[in-house]
Amino acid sequence: MIDIEKVRFDTPSCENVLHFNNAGSSLMPTPVFQALQNVLRDENEVGGYEAERRAQEDIEAFYTEVAGLLNAEPDEIAFVENATRAWDMAFYGLHLEPGDRVITHVSEYASNYLALLQQSRRLGFDIDLVPSDASGQIDVDALDEMIGPKTRLIAITHVPTQGGLVNPAAEIGKIAKKHNVLYLLDACQSVGQVDVNVAQIGCDILSGTGRKFLRGPRGTGFLYVRKGILDQIDPPFIDLRSATWTGANSFEFAKGAKRFENWESYVAGRVGLTEAVRYARAIGLGAIEARVAALAQDLREALSQIDGVAVHDLGRKKCGIVTFTKTGLEPKAIAETLRADGINVSVSPITCARLDLEPRDLTALTRASVHYFNTHDEISRFVDAVRQA
Repeated sequence: MIDIEKVRFDTPSCENVLHFNNAGSSLMPTPVFQALQNVLRDENEVGGYEAERRAQEDIEAFYTEVAGLLNAEPDEIAFVENATRAWDMAFYGLHLEPGDRVITHVSEYASNYLALLQQSRRLGFDIDLVPSDASGQIDVDALDEMIGPKTRLIAITHVPTQGGLVNPAAEIGKIAKKHNVLYLLDACQSVGQVDVNVAQIGCDILSGTGRKFLRGPRGTGFLYVRKGILDQIDPPFIDLRSATWTGANSFEFAKGAKRFENWESYVAGRVGLTEAVRYARAIGLGAIEARVAALAQDLREALSQIDGVAVHDLGRKKCGIVTFTKTGLEPKAIAETLRADGINVSVSPITCARLDLEPRDLTALTRASVHYFNTHDEISRFVDAVRQA
């Protein structure tokens, strides 16, 4: 059980705003904010390098905390400034050639698919879209059948930005292992609200962010790369953090996943993200996942009772993201109306999810995303506001 009074006490902004935008950027708990502020204060008082030395223990703890969160090893974790750049650092380093095939799904995030399109033009590989099953999630049986001798990568988004779908990541992992194909998982929207275990999922690479359901600072992210495949990825760029200059014409990569890092980084953000991971782990990801899923389902059911409102979430398993439309109102107008009432949501436009929304004749969705610190009273207030919009 989660102590809701405590976590809301640790989130004083709950008193000022109804925050259903956790898939965009969540509210930081006070311990995370304080950790961030402590480093910034030290930077202001004694200087940036000196502040970094003071924070060294927490900086190093980042690797063990994130590894514990994901059930990985510390040397399989890298700090990267955001989830997209983490994904890029792995993907752009893969050795893909003309005639190779990469499999993805219509739920893939826009930034990832744009990277696939760019590299396909550059390198000449082909992109295959695995079909959805009747629920809208990835059809695992179809995935198994479409993998061929030239399939080199399965790149999947665990939870898409435009809906509550949770793709069957572990089942996909079994297929990837069966065919000995690399498996890249975008967990930007899942880590922090879903209990993500890389050993159970079987992914080779995973990217994530701090600002969303982990409730960390913006400008923070991380990358997991399984030890066994490190040598299959050539980092697209390196510096004196990711490599050592061993001779006039030679260098060596840093050990483990640190070869994907930059020397310069947001030190306060690293410390804040470390504290955010500690906070989530102290509550328990299993408890968080159960509460978030229950709150979201209650929200879906309540919204579905409003005349003119349609809920658009797909999948057998759903998470804390709830997307909907209301007849006669553009999603942007709904978001602006709610914001004027002290309620935060986002809008998912077609440009973020063209392969998914276009076939469903949807140009945009209003996106409400709950977290464990939200309450049923907030759901009632939210539903009333949508009804009156």
